[in-house]
Amino acid sequence: MEDLAIRAAVAADVPAIVAMLADDPLGARRESPDDLAPYLAALERLCADPHQHLVVAVRESRVVGTLQLTIIPGLSRRGSTRSIIEGVRIHADERGSGLGTRLIEWAVDTSRREGCQLVQLTSDRTRSDAHRFYERLGFEASHLGFKLQL
Repeated sequence: MEDLAIRAAVAADVPAIVAMLADDPLGARRESPDDLAPYLAALERLCADPHQHLVVAVRESRVVGTLQLTIIPGLSRRGSTRSIIEGVRIHADERGSGLGTRLIEWAVDTSRREGCQLVQLTSDRTRSDAHRFYERLGFEASHLGFKLQL
């Protein structure tokens, strides 16, 4: 893993990020790799917000993983700051290599440096392999999540 770099995503990374987002049954229904305009606009918004960290993992000049880390100050839990990990994707060629662990460790370490007292994430209920992965890293399935499509 020494040849791996984790860095902020840039516009040139968007095609690779979107391809990873679309590379599974759920993502294939939600993502549109043929039209990058909305993703590039979203990247601009993310880059303008200091509480957002969209990162890529790069090996040999190739994007092989990504995640988004959001820092949220709050009043609950005695004014605690928390972070949310979203959009974790590992290129199919890299799955099982330890890259996912490295990305999550980066997110947890960054959360600590940002003063967070809690790191949370959600995972679609159908992703049982992901659930085992997160539990192996110490995350607990402690809540039931809800979404409202707008």
